[in-house]
Amino acid sequence: MSRWAAPKIRSEDTWEEVRRAWEAGETAASVAERYDVGLANLWRRRASERWRRGPGMRGDCDPSPIPPEGWDKHGERKLEAFLAQRDAARELARDLIRMMDGGPMEEAPMWHMTFLYRWRADHLGPEVAAMDRARAAEHPWVEEFWDEDGRLKPLWALDEAMLRLHRKEWRAQMGLPEGEAVGVP
Repeated sequence: MSRWAAPKIRSEDTWEEVRRAWEAGETAASVAERYDVGLANLWRRRASERWRRGPGMRGDCDPSPIPPEGWDKHGERKLEAFLAQRDAARELARDLIRMMDGGPMEEAPMWHMTFLYRWRADHLGPEVAAMDRARAAEHPWVEEFWDEDGRLKPLWALDEAMLRLHRKEWRAQMGLPEGEAVGVP
């Protein structure tokens, strides 16, 4: 409420209608809009007066609130996000399959590299594992992944090493600012 607007005072009759509409199953947002009452006030009264929905009203809970952009735009946005996520997962799956079939590891996605090395060592045999180690020899992280005898470390150790080696990149990707949540990861 702005400094100059007068507070809205609604009669008890209006609040009874609000209560009946909400208890009948309308969303709080639509009831608040229809009766021109504040949504926060509606929730306060609902809690203090212990309003309850009738039996069979979706478990006595509020129906899905109307999204601010409306159901059509909301649905379109959800569909776009789903399609983008699905396509990204498919692209990742194709890349992983290609690498799991013995393809070059140079294009391996960073956060999946440890899984790929471990999977290849377990399923493609010692020749591929030795080839992977030889190709990785030029990288400074090679001793983080393989032990002194040339054996690839367990996946949990590889994952820990990858997070430790690329902590800054992970934090940036997750949106963690410097100086915050300093123990993660």
